[in-house]
Amino acid sequence: MKITKIKLRELSGTLETKNTFWEERLVMPLDIYPEYRIKSFVNGRPETNLGFNKQKGLAYPISAIFIEIQTDEGALGIGGPIDKAQAYLIKEQLIDLLLGKDPLAIELIWDQMHRHQVHGRQGTPMLALSAIDCALWDLKGNILGQPVYKLFGGPTREKMPAYASMLGFAVEDLGLVKERALRFKEMGYVAQKWFFRHGPMSGTEGFKKNVSLVKTLRETLGENYDIMLDCWQSWDLNYAVRMVSYIEEYEPRWLEEVAMPDRIDTYRQLRERTSIPLSGAEHEYTRWGFKRFVDQEALDILQPDIYWAGGLSETLKIANYATVHDLITIPHGHSSKAGIHFSLSQSPIHTPYQEYLVKWNDIHQFFLLNPVSPKKGFIDIPKEIGLGMNLDDSKIEKEIDF
Repeated sequence: MKITKIKLRELSGTLETKNTFWEERLVMPLDIYPEYRIKSFVNGRPETNLGFNKQKGLAYPISAIFIEIQTDEGALGIGGPIDKAQAYLIKEQLIDLLLGKDPLAIELIWDQMHRHQVHGRQGTPMLALSAIDCALWDLKGNILGQPVYKLFGGPTREKMPAYASMLGFAVEDLGLVKERALRFKEMGYVAQKWFFRHGPMSGTEGFKKNVSLVKTLRETLGENYDIMLDCWQSWDLNYAVRMVSYIEEYEPRWLEEVAMPDRIDTYRQLRERTSIPLSGAEHEYTRWGFKRFVDQEALDILQPDIYWAGGLSETLKIANYATVHDLITIPHGHSSKAGIHFSLSQSPIHTPYQEYLVKWNDIHQFFLLNPVSPKKGFIDIPKEIGLGMNLDDSKIEKEIDF
């Protein structure tokens, strides 16, 4: 059996919403520059220079590219969605490394792609490699007639606890925060993650708003409920040290991505000064990148993104190294399909949750026929073979070959 065809499908569709989809954006590293911070709110929508909100009325246009890998025997594997930059690199640099190869030789293909991209060990080239790797695992599962988690040795439990990740929900209106927090607790989610809006350049007012968010969440959700807090790599050490002195009493389950991943010393020094567990490295790549965080004892929870860090193949290696040091690995929730198959192959003590980005999944899984969707806060064991990446033709309004 050989890989004979690779197709990049660019799809367009429309997500119908009931109201403004992205209510508020999270703090970003560029916010240290005033021209990139929110200037005002227009009809409840953030006005930015980054084009964060492209909604038109109640219609939210969705555009996505999927990679399809096909064999000479007609087996098909799908990966994605990906963006145009990744698709371009696949088309121009990686396709020739795949054609004619044994589709089951995933380790060989990964190693050759990695060695070929001598300047692509991080960033967009690694994202492109990751998408191919995930498509190959979907293909392997389809060839063997098995869900991918079984190929990894799972399942390790009957269902997977999910935590609700509240990216895009309003955080400035604490009344809405209370309402949403209670609603998602009542829906059965075992934990919630909320995103800070402010960083070091937002001054005293922004600092107080961050603290008020944490206080409100703890008072609303009670003592016996896990709360995670995401800084989205936008703080520095001094700001983080001061912040943890104010929020430690609310006992967050973890504080996430306090700084950009290059600043490992920031994580290590902060970890020495706080009782709050630190998570991060969602924007790090490969086992070699994560090894630095582990060896320097900079994190308590590793959060590789399966579609960024090197695919399922590499995420398994990262998790294996983490377990040697008794660390937790909970992948970033960018891809719920790949995530559930990884999670079900891991020990519950080392992967206790799966992240479910509530709003993001409406977009990211829009074209999937059977999207991952928690029920009463838990994700059921997938029944489909492969990764279950079949597409819903009824959602496709327009398609072109990339």
